[in-house]
Amino acid sequence: MDLSQYAELFLAESREHVSACNELLLALERDPSARDPIGGIFRAMHTVKGMAATMGYARVAELAHAAESLLDKIRSSSAPVTSDVLQLLFRAVDALESSIGLAVAGREREADLDPVLRDLAVVGGGGGGSKEQKAKGEATAAKPEVDTSPREIEPARAPTHAGRLVRVTLRETAPLKGGRALIALRHAGAVGAVRAVSPPAETFESEDFDGHFTFRLETAASIADIVQAIERAGDVESVDVGADEPAAPRPESPAAVPGGEAGRARHLRVDLRRLDALMDLIGELVIARGRLNELAMARRDPGIDDIALTVARLSRDLQDQIIQARLTPVWQVFDRFPRLVRDSARQLGKQVQFRVEGKDIELDRTILDELGDPLVHMLRNAVDHGIEPPEERRRAGKKPEGEIVLAAVRERSSVIITISDDGRGIPRARVLERAKREGLVDPHTETLTDDQLLRIIARPGFTTSDSVTAVSGRGVGIDVAVTRLRALGGSVEVRSNAGRGTTFVLRLPVTLAIVRALIASVGRERYALPLTYVAETIELGSAPTTTVEGREAIVLRDRVVPLVHLRRLLAVEGGDAPPRRPIIVLEMGERRAGIVVDGMLGQQEIVVKGFDAPRGTLPLFSGATIMSDGVPALILDAGGLV
Repeated sequence: MDLSQYAELFLAESREHVSACNELLLALERDPSARDPIGGIFRAMHTVKGMAATMGYARVAELAHAAESLLDKIRSSSAPVTSDVLQLLFRAVDALESSIGLAVAGREREADLDPVLRDLAVVGGGGGGSKEQKAKGEATAAKPEVDTSPREIEPARAPTHAGRLVRVTLRETAPLKGGRALIALRHAGAVGAVRAVSPPAETFESEDFDGHFTFRLETAASIADIVQAIERAGDVESVDVGADEPAAPRPESPAAVPGGEAGRARHLRVDLRRLDALMDLIGELVIARGRLNELAMARRDPGIDDIALTVARLSRDLQDQIIQARLTPVWQVFDRFPRLVRDSARQLGKQVQFRVEGKDIELDRTILDELGDPLVHMLRNAVDHGIEPPEERRRAGKKPEGEIVLAAVRERSSVIITISDDGRGIPRARVLERAKREGLVDPHTETLTDDQLLRIIARPGFTTSDSVTAVSGRGVGIDVAVTRLRALGGSVEVRSNAGRGTTFVLRLPVTLAIVRALIASVGRERYALPLTYVAETIELGSAPTTTVEGREAIVLRDRVVPLVHLRRLLAVEGGDAPPRRPIIVLEMGERRAGIVVDGMLGQQEIVVKGFDAPRGTLPLFSGATIMSDGVPALILDAGGLV
C-alpha cells in the first residue's frame, strides 16, 4: 500500500506537534518545576512517533522514542529539569524537525541523528521506565508490519457467502486515522477477502473521518485470528467480529453505501498551487468582466445588460470564495518565533519575554509565506539592538527581563502587524551622525523625524552596530524587510523613544491578487491607487495652501497635508496640466499626503501582477495591472508616496 498520499498531511501535523514542543519547552524553561509542560511534550513526541511509524519513517520514530523515554523518566521520577536537560530537549526538537522534513523528501538517511540519540540515551539512562514499558515503546516505535499479500481488497465478484461483519474503532488519540484504517484493512486482507467497506476507503483521508468503520470479511479464519491481524495495525481501540452469514441475493447497488451528510466529506486538503491557478483564472475573468461591462455600456442593449450583471455577480461571488479559501491564520508563521527569540536572546546573554497577540487574524497564504523572513529580521534586530543586557536595564531602573510583543489586528481591508520592544530605543543622535558622515542628510539637520529615521535605517548596508554579532550588525535586516513588505503592497512605519523602546508598524493588504483601486490619469498614462489607503478626494484650490519645510501643503480640517505633484514627480512631458485638478488624500496610520493628478477615471477592481522595476526607477510602484481595454497600467505604492 502506498502511503505517500499522506506525506503532506504527516508533514503538516508533525510541524504542529514540533511547534507545540517548542512552546511547551519555553514554558518549562520559565518554570522548571512545572509538570504540565513535560506531559504535553511527552504526548506530542508519542504522537509523532506513532505517525512516523505508520509512515515507515524509522529514524524519525527512533528519535521521537528516545526523547519520549527521557521525558518519561523525568515524569516518573519527578527529577528536576536542569538547564543541560532543557538544552538537550531543545536539540532533540530541532533534530526532529529537520529529520521530518528530510523523511518526507525521501532523504531520511541524510539526517545526522547519532549525536543527539547518544546524548538522549546517556541522560535518559537507556530510555528509563520498566522493562515492560521499554518493550512496549520499542514495539510502538518500530515500523508497523504491512502484509504485501495481493489479497488486500479484492475486486467485486459474486460471493459464496456474505462473510463476517467486522466493526473497527480506532483510538480517539490515534494520529493519521486514515492511514491506520487503511493498514487495518490491509491486515484484514491478509486473512480473507475484504468487501463493502463503510464509509468508503477513499473518504478515510477526510478530516471528518472519526476512526469508526465496518466491512465484510469473507474468510475461514477464526475470530481470534481476525482480531489479532487487525490489531497489528496499531492504535486499534476495539474489533467486533460478527457471525458468518449466508450469501444474500446480489443487490443492484453496493451493500454498504453511507448516505446523506454522514458519508460526505466536508473538508478537503487542497494543494496551494491549485488555489494559485484558480486565482489566476479568476483574475483573467475579472479583466474580461470589465471589458464586458464596457461593451454593455456602449451597446445599451437590455439583454446584454442583464448578462453583464449576472456575470458580474457570479464572478464576484466566485472571487470572494476563492479569496476566503486562501486565507490562513497568522499563527502558522508566528508560532515559530518564540523559539527564534529565545535562541537569539540566549546567544546574546539577554533575558527576553516574548508575547504574541492576534494569532487568529487571517492573511492570504502567499502574503503570509513572504512575511516570514521580514519578521525574522525585525525580531532579531529587536533582540540585538533594542533589548538591553540585564545589567544595563537594572541601571536604567527597568526589569532585567525585556519584553517583545508581536501583534496582529484587522483594520478595514488591511492587516496591521506590530513588533514592539521596551528597550533602549533607536539612538537618533548616532543615526544622524552616521547619516551626515555618509551624506544621507543635510549637514545642518539637527533632529530626525520618524519618517526620516526609517528612510535612513532602511538603506542597504546601514547599521549603527560597531561590531558584528551572530544575530545582526552586518547592515542587513531592516532594508530587506522594508523592501519585501513594499513588494507585497504593504508599508512600514517606525516609532521610537529613547529609553522606552521601539515599535515597527507593518500594514499589509489581506490579499494581493485582486484589489479595488482608484484609477487616476497623469498625461496620457493611467495609474491605480488601492482604495485601502485613500481617505478622500478634493479639488486643488478648494483648501488653503501653505509651505512646510520647503514643501507645498494644504490645510485640511486644521491638519497640514503635504502635496505630491505626480506630474512633476514622474517628469511627465507634453500637454498642459488641466486647470482643475483633483487631490487624492492618502492616509497610512498617522501619515497623510495629497497626490495631485490630472484626473480621476473612477473605481475598478484590478488584478495585481508582479512588477520588476528597472534599476534607477523611483520606488513608487508596487505592481502592475491590465485594464479592461487590454492596456497595462502601473499600481502606485502608497508607502512610497506618503
